[in-house]
Parts: sequence; structure tokens; C-alpha cells
Amino acid sequence: MDSINPTSQPMSIHQVGEILGKQKDAFLLAPFPTETFRKQQLKALKSALLKHKDKLVKAVSADFGHRSEDESLLADIMPTIMSIDHAIAHLRDWMKPQKRHVSMMFQPSSSRIMFQPLGVIGIMSPWNYPIFLSLGPLIAAIAAGNRAIIKPSEYTPYANRILNDIIQQAFTPDEVVMVEGDAEMAAQFSGLAFDHLIFTGSTEIGKKVMASAAKNLTPVTLELGGKSPAIIAPDVSADFAVQRMLYGKCLNAGQTCVAPDYVLCPKDKLDDLISAFKQQFNQLYPKLDCGDFTCVVNDRQYQRLQNWLQDAINKGAKVHPLASGDSDQERLMPLHLLTEVNDDMLLMQQEIFGPLLPIVTYDSLTQAIDYINRRPRPLALYLFSKNKNTENQILMNTHAGGVSINDTVNHVAQEDLPFGGIGPSGMGKYHAKEGFLTFSAAKPILKRGFFYSAKSAFPPYGKLIHKLIYKIFLN
Repeated sequence: MDSINPTSQPMSIHQVGEILGKQKDAFLLAPFPTETFRKQQLKALKSALLKHKDKLVKAVSADFGHRSEDESLLADIMPTIMSIDHAIAHLRDWMKPQKRHVSMMFQPSSSRIMFQPLGVIGIMSPWNYPIFLSLGPLIAAIAAGNRAIIKPSEYTPYANRILNDIIQQAFTPDEVVMVEGDAEMAAQFSGLAFDHLIFTGSTEIGKKVMASAAKNLTPVTLELGGKSPAIIAPDVSADFAVQRMLYGKCLNAGQTCVAPDYVLCPKDKLDDLISAFKQQFNQLYPKLDCGDFTCVVNDRQYQRLQNWLQDAINKGAKVHPLASGDSDQERLMPLHLLTEVNDDMLLMQQEIFGPLLPIVTYDSLTQAIDYINRRPRPLALYLFSKNKNTENQILMNTHAGGVSINDTVNHVAQEDLPFGGIGPSGMGKYHAKEGFLTFSAAKPILKRGFFYSAKSAFPPYGKLIHKLIYKIFLN
């Protein structure tokens, strides 16, 4: 880009450690920011984000080679603004101590839970949604009263530059700082003594982050990926399912952690499904390089996808490209459907993260459920059905981090729903109140009254009062 240059000189890990120390010192001087102060921070972040949104959209497109302006607004900036507004609207209720019941044996007394900030949060964000996945965790951390250091992906240097300007406008260095660096920096960053660390990325890197954080007993939230299935139930048409599924797979050229990774389709609907995909893809994208379809982010990722596609072809898959890839834009890759796939293919073993979509056929819904359950638990699961019994059967017999019924990816954009994985697709949740809770210490508090009834249970044991207590509470 002519008007935006990526950040020139990244910090050393020693400098990041010094920033962490200063933020921890600042936290000790103000360990419980007021509701008013937290809202001021959130409003400052919103104001800075809106001020820089046009530059940010251009910067993200520069990082990708081309990214749809509307996709950046709809899927990166808008949900971030909505999350800020939701936090501001509900922060007072989230911060209120929760009253808890006290047993008769311990009366007179009261108990409550106080939600206390943890301290300094480390945020490791990925490249695919550099705005929402950097600032989303930050919103939750700030709402909970914390300070934060953000380490974004090195794959989005232009966006990082604008995000850094936003952070510097909205916060002081002892509140929030953004640091850059390569994979080595990321590995060292995860080993710093944060009070909580949140990582968004691949399962394999997530394992390394967790191992590194364990050296300091740093608690982690891991937002990972996985192979998210899309189930087409026998009761709906292929047209209905594709209309609801296609955009979620094409969004950001499939470079979305919750994108449908493979389709489970009744055998007798396969031909209709392929036909529906071709027709509706060309309605959404009549010309692939019209500006609405996003490029694969870099040469490394593009070559990986091409290698996986060739590997599938070599192992017997049939490929159904939905458009020609001919374009002046580099790394512009249309959606490809793949049939006759098997578990020996690379794209059936790992999260695809791009515009490839395998289709697996099934004879019965029970068989489809078994196919899902024999594989690692996914980050998302999608069901296309109008039948309530089918819906309940899927919900009761499968596990996933989140579910959308007759839709894809949009459950993540619901500001009052938590987001997170399960097992190999992650641990912990954020967004909404769950984000506030993730970055808070739930401190239990018991307060005794003036009359101290507990002394009735003191030694010497064997007194009549003990027999009375046992008779009441052990029956």
C-alpha cells in the first residue's frame, strides 16, 4: 500500500517482558477499576476503531492480496463494534457480586462471589480475522478490569500497523500494548508469566502454547480449529441446504475457523447438491474477480491448498470446481467440491482452512452421527433440517463447540452467546458474559454475623451439641 507501511522494527522478548512488568505494577496500584473507567476504555476503543475503519479495511486487503471490503466490515469490524456495545450495556450486571446460599448450620452469615480482575492478559491472535480476533478478547479483558498485551500474527503486517495506531489512541502503555514478531517471538510470548493467556489458532500450535504457558502455571483459553461438519438431513432439499451453507464456506475464501469443513449428505441427494452448489455459487459470484471473493492470504497457504487438492486427486477424489480460477489477481481460488473422498487424503485429516469442500455421503442419520463421533470434536457443527426430532437427535448425540441450525458461522457473531471449542478444538469460552467470567477471578466470600454459632462445633468433641448436629445434618 502507498499510504500504509507495516511496522518496521519488532520488539525483543526482553522488551515485552519489561512491558509486562510495568503493567503488573500498574495493576497493583489499581487492582479493581470502576465500572465508569472500564466503560470509558471501551468507548475509547470503539471511537478509535470507527475513526480508522477505512484505513483498516484497506490494510487488511493489502495483507490478503485482495479481501472484500464488505467482508472486512461485516465479519471483522461490525462484530467488534457490536461486542463493545454489548459489554457496555451489560457491564453493571456482570460486575455485581452474586449472592449465594448459606446453610442453616452456619447462620447467621452471608456469602457472595466477587468478580475480581486477574491482572495482565496475553492475547495471541491469528491472521484470518485480524480485527475481531485481536480486539474481541481485548473487549472481554477490559470489561473484566484487566490490562493486556496483544501479539498478532506476522502474516498481517499492514493491518497490525493500523491496529497498533488504534491501541495507542485508546489506551496508555500501562493499559494495553500491541507487540509484533515472528513465530519465535510467539513461542517466547506464550512463555511469559501472564495472569491468563488466550490463543486463537491451530490445534498443533495450541498444544505448544499450552505447554509453554504451563511453565508459569498460566491459565489458558485456547480457541482452536478442527473439522466442522455440515449435516444435510434427509428432510430438506439440496437447494435449501446450499442456500444456508454456501456463504459461510465462501466467507473469507473459507479461511474461517468455523467454516464448514466437510458436508455429510444423503446418498440420493449428492447430484442435486453438486448442481445446487454450482448454480448458487455463480449467483453469488457471477465473476470471481468482481471484488467480492477474497484471496488466499499468502503463497504458503495457497500452495498448501493446491498440494492438498492434488493429493486428494491422486488418491481417487473427484473434483468439481465451481468457477474458473483464471484472474489477474494472485491466489484467487474458487470453491472446489470434492467427492469420493477417504481418510487417507490430507484434506480429510486436518482442518482445510480454504475454498475446498469435501462431500461425504451417508445412508442413515445414525451413520452420519457415528462418522462425526469417531473423529475429534469440532469447533462448530451445522445441521440443515426442518424436523424437530432430527434436531434433537443431533444435539443430544454429538459434541461441538457451537451449533448453528439452518445457518453457518453466524452463531459466532451473536454477542450474547459464548464462543469456544471442546477438546481438540479448544478449551474455555469468551464473548458475552462468559468472556467477562473467563478473565475474572470468582472470589467466594463468607461473612459471619456477630453471634458466632461455629463454636458449638469446637472441641472437646463428644458433647451433646455434636450429637444434635449429626442428627440434623447426617440424616
